[in-house]
Amino acid sequence: MSNNNLIKGSLQTIILKLLEENERMYGYEITQRVKELTAGEIKITEGALYPALHKLEAEGLLSTEIEQVDNRVRKYYSLTKDGQKEVTSKMSELQGFVENLQRILTPDLKPGFNI
Repeated sequence: MSNNNLIKGSLQTIILKLLEENERMYGYEITQRVKELTAGEIKITEGALYPALHKLEAEGLLSTEIEQVDNRVRKYYSLTKDGQKEVTSKMSELQGFVENLQRILTPDLKPGFNI
């Protein structure tokens, strides 16, 4: 998928959902998990990921923990209580957007019908 603008609008939701499912992850791990889940179709660059992680942290949705792993410092991210609530909100918002987009792209579909 070459259109990074589509990914950019969903990046915070992707991050929050992955952290909900995995409890804690470090940046590179997030990029690799997205790549794995999408069979390489979606690639999140560090230039997009880290500003999004820092913004979510500044908003109080993520907490961080630094660990030394094989002589490397690794910063792990996890959801705060507010972050856990935000996952539900962001997922609902994104699902509603996708449903409306489906209605536009396939006007013959009946409301509530998911592809």
